[in-house]
Amino acid sequence: MAPKAHQAPLTHSVAFLARRAATALAAVSVLGAAAAPAAYADSASPGKLPDGLYGTNDPQYDGVWRQSLALLAQDTVGVRPAPSAVTWLAGQQCADGAFTAYRAEPGKPCDAKTRRDTNPTAAAVQALAALGGHGDAVHKAVTWLKSVQNDDGGWSSMPGSASDANSTSVVIGALTAAGEKPGSVTSEKGGKSPYDALLTFRLGCAEKADGRGSFTFQLKGAAPNADATAAAATAALGKGFVVAPAVKSATAPVKPLSCKGDEDKKAGGDPVRAAEGGDGYLVAQLDKNGQHLLSAMPGAKKQPDVGNTADAVVALAAGGHGAAAAKPLAWLEKNAAGWAKQSGPAAYAQLVLAAHATGTDPRSFGGTDLVAALNATGPAPAAAAKKDTKDAGDSEGGGIGLPWIIGIGLAIGAGIGFLLSSRKKSGL
Repeated sequence: MAPKAHQAPLTHSVAFLARRAATALAAVSVLGAAAAPAAYADSASPGKLPDGLYGTNDPQYDGVWRQSLALLAQDTVGVRPAPSAVTWLAGQQCADGAFTAYRAEPGKPCDAKTRRDTNPTAAAVQALAALGGHGDAVHKAVTWLKSVQNDDGGWSSMPGSASDANSTSVVIGALTAAGEKPGSVTSEKGGKSPYDALLTFRLGCAEKADGRGSFTFQLKGAAPNADATAAAATAALGKGFVVAPAVKSATAPVKPLSCKGDEDKKAGGDPVRAAEGGDGYLVAQLDKNGQHLLSAMPGAKKQPDVGNTADAVVALAAGGHGAAAAKPLAWLEKNAAGWAKQSGPAAYAQLVLAAHATGTDPRSFGGTDLVAALNATGPAPAAAAKKDTKDAGDSEGGGIGLPWIIGIGLAIGAGIGFLLSSRKKSGL
């Protein structure tokens, strides 16, 4: 788990954080309102969208994230992206290996004012590693990620800030994609691994019954967070955005965290047990809400969160719970098409990856050809199946844009509270 885009005011959101931590929103929640403008001072809004970029919304806050998810989703279903799209993404990398949310002038070297971000960097690693032919870029990016690992073994969106579950999760996915063993990547001071950090965000038997097994976004103000839980439950198994399809007929029940004996202690030290507990929490939330998750926007009316629901599907599939994942997937098939059309390429990519994780055909998803729709948001693919080449008529117009969402984050940081959001990281 990556920016959250909305179909209607405070209604549906796409994971921009991580898996997704939202680059922009994480800057607000982690660094505070005053830091967010500076974090993106080097990412000026373009007068004209760059060639090769997916989506039509301003890429200032999510260009690399949405591009990475789009390319990764295409590759996952056998579509060869346009060379210009891949070149654009690779060209966003700084010389030290890092990526930022968006560089309006990629020909201009990154300097000390360039705000490197672990989320788009980790997303780009997963995409470039899958596409192949970018070994040097992947190696440099992973080296940079290791260089900004926190002492607790985790990562924040902005280096130097406190670790969070979503950023740590998306980096774990990147390490795996690059051929690394996440458990062997330890902090220079303390020798802590990403899993050590991830497990600190798990809420165990000290939590109220309906929150046990969940993960919190950050330790400060710890509270159950469904999106952080979906991200962490997948990453605890060492997996990233793309997971192997789960068997739908697998009927083994998801086991919620047990507070009998020493199970809580075991789950607190075993990533696999912790992932199972997280899945148990997700299933309970999905069952309670009608097979979808709810928006975590502070003060907002509780409404379905399509992006987080897609993340939950991937998490359950990653845990081998095909039957459990099929239920929220069916809800997505009935309810996600309009959200994706308005939200753009990263939203389509999320749905493609959720469909793939469950062995579902993304070309026939509740009456929508997700692959064709995704392809239509960017340059024509170099190679695609015949049924993928039709005009899907996708657009990103309408709805609430990223700048508006950032405004919400700034207002919250100024006095209302922190905007907690999750994979992201997206024109999403």
